[in-house]
Amino acid sequence: MNDSKAAVMTGRPRHPSIVTPPHSPPPQAADPAAGTTDLLAQWMTTGKSTRTSPPTQVSNGLRFVFYGRTSTVRHQDRVSSQGWQRDMADNLITGHGQIVATYFDAGTSRRVPWAQRPQAARLMTETASPESAIDAIVVGEYERAFTGAQFSTLHTWCTRHGIQLWLPETGGPVDLGNRDHRTLLSLLATQSQREVLRSRHRVLAAMHNQATQQGRYLGGRPPYGYQLVDAGPHPNPADARWGRRLQRLAPDPRTAPHVTSPSTRAH
Repeated sequence: MNDSKAAVMTGRPRHPSIVTPPHSPPPQAADPAAGTTDLLAQWMTTGKSTRTSPPTQVSNGLRFVFYGRTSTVRHQDRVSSQGWQRDMADNLITGHGQIVATYFDAGTSRRVPWAQRPQAARLMTETASPESAIDAIVVGEYERAFTGAQFSTLHTWCTRHGIQLWLPETGGPVDLGNRDHRTLLSLLATQSQREVLRSRHRVLAAMHNQATQQGRYLGGRPPYGYQLVDAGPHPNPADARWGRRLQRLAPDPRTAPHVTSPSTRAH
């Protein structure tokens, strides 16, 4: 989409510096599988792709908005998480423009669509406004921002509004006309979804083992007939240094007889 078409569709003027990178022609003699392997190897070692066509350099540069996310506020430091994600974005756009606004969702699962995340929804509303002059959106890490088909949905939205979408994994603006970009993004989407499912499985399996095999107390009101008793220092050394201790369920001598089965009494 050229600049004139983007301006007509969005109803707002575009920055003169915004340039949609040309599609890189596929190599004639290179093996497609080898090209994808080289791209992934380059990204894994340097964090950048060598296949991305760089945007034209201009004096004013592009105007970016930064988006980041953290899953929880209890077990993650928002300041630290936002800091390293912003550093990644700053390194990516160095020499191409500057970040003029920041949107960061704290305590929001990646599974929540962008339109339902408080800060992401605000970003989309304000960026699509006719008064906005934003040229591109940049994120610090794919997995922090997207999972499943969310990237494809947002990229379609960005194209409709004449906005570029920059990722560290592609070394700059995403170009879906580039076969290697499509392959890499498909891999990232699968990896992001796998990370969610793997984490959920590990947590649930660990909780099941702690409750059934270790008698660990996992929260909530103790069942009738049981009480909480001390179970020693917390197994996590950091929690133990803070004086936190484990609790486990044990029969309550006052109420346990009312829920003990006849077969249990016989033994």
